[in-house]
Amino acid sequence: MDAATTITAGVVVLTVITIETGGAFMLRVVGGRQPANALQTSFFRAGHAHAGVLVILGLVTLLLTSSAGVDEPWAMIGPLGVLVAAIVMPAGFFLSVLGSDPQRPGRLIVLVYAGAVLLAAGLATTGISLVVTGATA
Repeated sequence: MDAATTITAGVVVLTVITIETGGAFMLRVVGGRQPANALQTSFFRAGHAHAGVLVILGLVTLLLTSSAGVDEPWAMIGPLGVLVAAIVMPAGFFLSVLGSDPQRPGRLIVLVYAGAVLLAAGLATTGISLVVTGATA
């Protein structure tokens, strides 16, 4: 891996600490020590799960493009799309249900959809760049 990829991977691994903190928060919610209604509980759970899965997926795409020798800028564009989605989508789940006893998600639910677009673009870019790199090897 080159320096930029190695640094990116290191920073991403460090962000897992924040996901771990989210897990502690989820334990308080599920254990009844943090007040939350059913909508909040389900959205907090979805946000935490998406954060963890998407960070791992982002690291996998980063390693795949690096090890396959995908040309820049494609080697970073795809994985960065996935990694940004790992921030934006979970943020939408958490932020759209803040407040006292919300009955439906607020306007920040748009972040979930924006994250989905970023995720799809990042995965498409990664997949296509891997296929092209393999076909021209």
